[in-house]
Formats: sequence, C-alpha cells, structure tokens
Amino acid sequence: MKLSLNEFIWQQRSDERLQRVAPLLLAIAQSCRLIAGAVRDAALNNAMGAAGSSNIQGEAQQKLDVISNELMMAETRDLVRALASEEMDEIVPCNPDSDLLLVYDPLDGSSNLDVNISVGSIFSILATPEPAGDLAAESFLQNGRSQLCAGYALYGPATMLVITTGHEVNGFTFDEHSGLFMLTHPKLRIAEEAKEFAINTSNARHWPAPIQRYIAECQAGSSGVRGRDFNMRWVASMVAEVHRILLRGGVFLYPQDSRESSKNGKLRLLYEASPMAMLVEAAGGAASTGAERLLDVQPERLHQRVPVILGAMNEVALIEGYCRTAIAESYLESNTLHKGHALLETQFQ
Repeated sequence: MKLSLNEFIWQQRSDERLQRVAPLLLAIAQSCRLIAGAVRDAALNNAMGAAGSSNIQGEAQQKLDVISNELMMAETRDLVRALASEEMDEIVPCNPDSDLLLVYDPLDGSSNLDVNISVGSIFSILATPEPAGDLAAESFLQNGRSQLCAGYALYGPATMLVITTGHEVNGFTFDEHSGLFMLTHPKLRIAEEAKEFAINTSNARHWPAPIQRYIAECQAGSSGVRGRDFNMRWVASMVAEVHRILLRGGVFLYPQDSRESSKNGKLRLLYEASPMAMLVEAAGGAASTGAERLLDVQPERLHQRVPVILGAMNEVALIEGYCRTAIAESYLESNTLHKGHALLETQFQ
C-alpha cells in the first residue's frame, strides 16, 4: 500500500530537516495542487496568454505566472518569515515568528503553456539566519548547501511532487480521487553514465569551446571518441528536463555563452539552479557551473544567473574536465603572450 505525503513525513521521524519543514512542505503541496488545477483549466478560464507585465529580468509574464505566484504566496506566507519569487522584484516579509524562508519559481517553463507541454514549480526552503529583527534580501543569499529542503512539482499527464532534504529523493503522484500526494517513486537514483543529453542546440554558435566539444562528441555517436550513440532531448522546461533525468538518466546543460544576455548563464541560482542541484546530488548525480560545484556558489544577488550542467555524475565530471582544460590553456596562452611582450619591450629598450 502506497504512503501519502503526510504518512511519509510521519514515518521519517529521524529526518530532522523534514520534520522542521513539514507544515510548510504540506502547504507547498497544497499550492502545487491548486496551480495544477489553474494550469489544467487555463484555456477554459481565459487565463492563457501574456499578462501584459514583465518580471525583474525583463521577461514578459504569462497570466499563469502571476496566478501561480499568488497561489504559492497565499498558501505559504503564514508559515515563513519571508519569501522570494522569481516573479517579484523584492522579498515579501510574512510571519515574524517563523524561522524559515521560501524561495520559488512559481511556474517554470511557462513559454510552453500555449502548446500544452509540461510545466512545473520549483522551490527551496532555507533557515532564517537572523534570530530577530527585520529581514533583508541578503538573508536569502545562502549557498545551496544551506537548503533544508528542495523540490519541484511537475504538471504533466499526472501532477507529481518530487522532494529531498539532502539524503534521498522521493516522488509523489497526486491522486485525484483522494486528493492526496502518494509515494510512487521512492529513492530515485541517477545512473552514473548517460545515454541522453538535453541542450538547446540552436545556441551552438554561441557556446564556449568545451561545450561545443562535448556536444560534438555526443553527436558523433558510436563512430566517435565516446564509442556509443546518444539521443538528444529538449523540452525548454527545466522541471521536465530534470524529471526525465531522475527517472531515465542523462545530462542537462544550459551553459553561459557569448551573448550579452547569457554571458553569466541564463538560469537563476536561487530559484532554479540550487534546488535542482540539491535534488540531483541527493539522487547520486552531479551539478556544476563548469567551473565549480553548483551547491558551493555563493549568491551575490537575489536574481543572479549561473551556467548549469547537471545529471549523470561521469558526464558532468567529463564536461568539467573539458572546461578546466580550456581555462588552463587560456591562462597559459595569456601568460606566454605577456612574457613575450615583456621580452620584446626589453629587447627594444
């Protein structure tokens, strides 16, 4: 017999983090249930299309972005000291008696809504660093290792909630008959090797050389240096991409590139990269910027962006190796040129 989310939490009495965040986690589950309903009925309720507003990143908001943000906030605000959303410029102070902070992307992949492709919500729960007094945005600037709990909801053929407190990943499917999330995917693990990669190849001309090298080797298949064939997937919804990797393996890349808008990466550190990195690592995978472990990145801004490479451990390690080699070669080339210029200056003095 399958356990409900409530029963699962009750049975995991030794998981101190889970017990600490349990009321908030249940409220998040409720908000995800409501968001799933809003997504399902959007076309019937005139909730499709642009909202006529933009978020702080200058991206056009969909009506469902706004609706989802309001639903998440309404269900959770009494249980958190403050919350921060990808869709809001500033943090929102809430219950001064709480010692928890909530960070979330209320509707990831909303550009897919008009074609009825899976979207989702991503969340991260942090501890309040200050025991008393007013909070500032700086209170949220904690690296990924500080997360108490992270997870996402997937709104697809079934609504799923996937969570971790750091030592394992469990997936719950919403049962329309009982109104409960039921444990259907316990202790998810990611295979160390990958057979699939997910990246937006339309940006290939903008990628740094290490990423171009890795993708070219995958595309070469069994006749190339990797000696095996790969499949490519791209949904343009991070929730859907990570969910596939958790269930089927693979690697997901959203690297920085040469364009001004993407030179520091495209995905948000607090709202997307950190929570997904926590999930992937807890499932036996790896998550990196290409230069460092994602969970070690120290946030400097509330809406900071980073490059993201995550999934199968061996694949991420290979890509990191290519990135480090490129950095070392660039350093050596720069150092050699510098020495050469210095020598020329000496000769002509």
